[in-house]
Amino acid sequence: MNKKQSYYMQSDLIILFIMFVCVSLLAIYNAQQLEQYGNENFVLKQVLWFLIGACLVAAIQYFDLDQLYKASTFIYIFGVFVLFLLLISPASIAYPVNGAKSWFQFPGLSLQPGEFVKMSTILFLAATVSRHRSKHVAPTLKSDTFLLGKLVLIVAMPVVLIMMQPDFGTAMVYVFVLGMFIILSGISWKIIMTLVAASTASIAALLGFIIRFPQLAQDTIGIKGYQINRILTWFDPTQQSSDATFHFDRAYMALGSGQLFGKGMDNLEVPYPEAHTDFIFSVIGESFGFIGSALVIFLYFMLLYKLVTLGLNTYSHSPFGAYLCFGYFSVLLIHVFQNIGMTLGIMPITGIPLLLVSYGGSSVLSTMIGFGLIYRVAVEHTIQNDYLFK
Repeated sequence: MNKKQSYYMQSDLIILFIMFVCVSLLAIYNAQQLEQYGNENFVLKQVLWFLIGACLVAAIQYFDLDQLYKASTFIYIFGVFVLFLLLISPASIAYPVNGAKSWFQFPGLSLQPGEFVKMSTILFLAATVSRHRSKHVAPTLKSDTFLLGKLVLIVAMPVVLIMMQPDFGTAMVYVFVLGMFIILSGISWKIIMTLVAASTASIAALLGFIIRFPQLAQDTIGIKGYQINRILTWFDPTQQSSDATFHFDRAYMALGSGQLFGKGMDNLEVPYPEAHTDFIFSVIGESFGFIGSALVIFLYFMLLYKLVTLGLNTYSHSPFGAYLCFGYFSVLLIHVFQNIGMTLGIMPITGIPLLLVSYGGSSVLSTMIGFGLIYRVAVEHTIQNDYLFK
């Protein structure tokens, strides 16, 4: 194997990816044994999505970070345009599902633009922060405030369009990514703490208003009835009807029934909706028990740890690459925490999938695009180290 080929063999990332694929296929295979799925083969479809995703990862390697940096603005603008196009598209290609107009639907295929725009937004945020820091080596209160305004504006545009669908869960991911970039961009902690205090107070006031006056909240701020029920169920499930807590009760029952070692393959006993997507972690818990669930969480920890170390090691020669790592880290972190948290009852139920494990074409392809960007960062970091130590 020559030197050029070895740069593209990032063994740790490849091994992690293969392990996630195995977990995903095993979990989806077990999920589709439930009677609700009939004879539909989601495993085969997931394999296809992963293969297409792997091709996207390979294609991204033809572009270096400098090219991605220069193209980030156009990619972001295109992503926002597609979100706008989704809202004005006729029902024939953008039919509302569960009250949300979030998908383009074509014969045999549906795509959720909000998933892909996450990556274009991260790309543009990373370019914006690195560009700003190169111009303002000695930050001031004025420059930090200017940077904060740019970051908020970048995220606000897709968030507003996604909330109009409406899709609160996906919008929440964007807001979390924004928060991570604000913290890691070097903005003064005085500004950050003021922002945190104001955000915390606003969120607490909003939740209090929704919990105390649910009907008024639905009439005045446009929040949907099912979203209010999810918040009320999360806040105090004992006060809700069995219909309102059905998803949580079933998922929690399935997760706990696996006990220490699980029931093994083909032995699921607790049926519940969206087992192969939103509640895939319950399938893992029932099938492989506490040990299997812990191993999956450890697998995520290893990937998140790799992203942090890669970002820190890359920052000195490529701040843009480092911020890409931190952005992808934030997307994975919020998805894992929210998805597993809602299964455990510590977070409200949303339609956020468990990335790299849950079934879904848009989420898999979007995640693989992000993985391809990180893989490119790792390749260039390896090249940099090779030149450095020649």
